[in-house]
Amino acid sequence: MSTAVIIGAGPGLGAAAARRFGAGGFDVALVSRTQANVDALAGQLGERGVTARAYAASVRDLGSLRAAVRRAAAELGPVEVVQYSPIPQPEFLRPVLETDVEDLRAAVEFSVYGPQAVVSEVLPGMRERRRGTLLFVNGGSGARPDPAVAGTSVAFAGETAYARMLHSALADDGVHVGQLIIPGGIEVGHPTHDPDLLAGHLWRMHTERQGFRVFAEPMPDVP
Repeated sequence: MSTAVIIGAGPGLGAAAARRFGAGGFDVALVSRTQANVDALAGQLGERGVTARAYAASVRDLGSLRAAVRRAAAELGPVEVVQYSPIPQPEFLRPVLETDVEDLRAAVEFSVYGPQAVVSEVLPGMRERRRGTLLFVNGGSGARPDPAVAGTSVAFAGETAYARMLHSALADDGVHVGQLIIPGGIEVGHPTHDPDLLAGHLWRMHTERQGFRVFAEPMPDVP
């Protein structure tokens, strides 16, 4: 059985993606900072017939993050899909004139170092099997810098550059890399930002493997 690892698994998009990939035949590894939260989510998914296990790790603690991904692969099976979608922390969402170097350092750890640590764990196996998908989820500042949210604007730019380079470098290795941009918040029942609709985008990105970037809704003047 192949495994989908969801980094930043919570009750919204993480849960919806877990349901979608579980319905597609994947076992699911749920990774988040609080063990009790992901334990509860794993239990809810189990009641729906999805095999899911919970792992506690912070994306800014690279040792715990790598260990969680290794445990997931050992306990559930080879990692075929990674979804990197942790929710940015409040200090990343300050106006540019109120953002200091420590805010930027934390944001870069969150959005650049964390993804690289995960990719370094799963990519050798994906390339060997010539099969895999890396999915990066970002807000609107990942496509258009916003001075109201300086930390994510800077760090998401780095994450986007890293993901785009992976998309190009792995194109001939059977590994697809894509980015989902979600401008604004995720909201149940919303015509474009409902978690299940967004999970559907992620599933199609994995199965259809077309291009790099998908928008939950159009952002004018952004390619």
